[in-house]
Amino acid sequence: MPAECLTFEPLYMERIWGGRKLQSYFGRTLPGTNPIGESWELVDREDAQSIVSESTLRGVSLHEIWTNYREELFGEGYDFLRFPILVKILDASDILSLQVHPGQKETIDDLAEPKAEIWYIVAAEEQAGNYIGLKQNVRRIDFESAVKTGNVLNLLHWVPSQRDSYIFIPGGRLHAIGAGNVIFEIQQNSDTTYRVFDWNRLDVSGKPRQLHVEESLRCINFNDFEPALSKGDGENLVTCDGFRVDRWFLKEDRQANLIPKFSIFQVVRGIVSFGRRRFGRGDLFLVPAGSHESALKPHEGTATVLRTTL
Repeated sequence: MPAECLTFEPLYMERIWGGRKLQSYFGRTLPGTNPIGESWELVDREDAQSIVSESTLRGVSLHEIWTNYREELFGEGYDFLRFPILVKILDASDILSLQVHPGQKETIDDLAEPKAEIWYIVAAEEQAGNYIGLKQNVRRIDFESAVKTGNVLNLLHWVPSQRDSYIFIPGGRLHAIGAGNVIFEIQQNSDTTYRVFDWNRLDVSGKPRQLHVEESLRCINFNDFEPALSKGDGENLVTCDGFRVDRWFLKEDRQANLIPKFSIFQVVRGIVSFGRRRFGRGDLFLVPAGSHESALKPHEGTATVLRTTL
């Protein structure tokens, strides 16, 4: 019997900074006509659930399979209440707010969740870039003063975007995704984001969006100066407490996992197949633990995929 994998219905999120590139770049059918900033590709949260789109478990939620088939589908040794990884695709047609996520030590109330993430830049317009960290020697007192006067721009470190580059965003790192980026974002299962500045813009109702200046100042790492994007020297891009992300350049068949654990794959470029199914740019599929010995197969030359595991 051919190996089976799981795919999920994306959850599309309207955002003031979004656009329609998920349709033009990935060939998807988007709802409505409003700007879509995020596609939640894989999520297990109380207020947002991925639903299996194909397989014998079609129509079942990620939380249900995590709860009821954990060892069978994901492997042994996991005791998290919810599936601990959240995967998104972002279309930043306008700049996002300047924000920070708490690390484990900065979860300052019972509702806050630590959040680390990796951005993998899938596509970028010519002048696109991102604000990441602070310029050298910027002091906390300088930053606090600039937030009060709305003049933070000159204190932030600007990094031009490059396709197929990436950066790790640990808790405490100031960041703002710039306009013109399409990004795969892989993160801990958290929705805690503190906005420290939003470029003085208004929401759809004409009001400023809520800021979290006090919370942000408690979380920001004020010794985080001028971090850089990376192209990567080896397969492993990031290994942290919350996830591991590898990049595979597939030129031949390759086993999904060397151990009986699940693997999440996202296609960056090219076409790959697993079992009877084919996947193209932007597609996500989850290979269960029981199918770990089965292979991904590239088609029409080389394919690039990200593989996420715990």
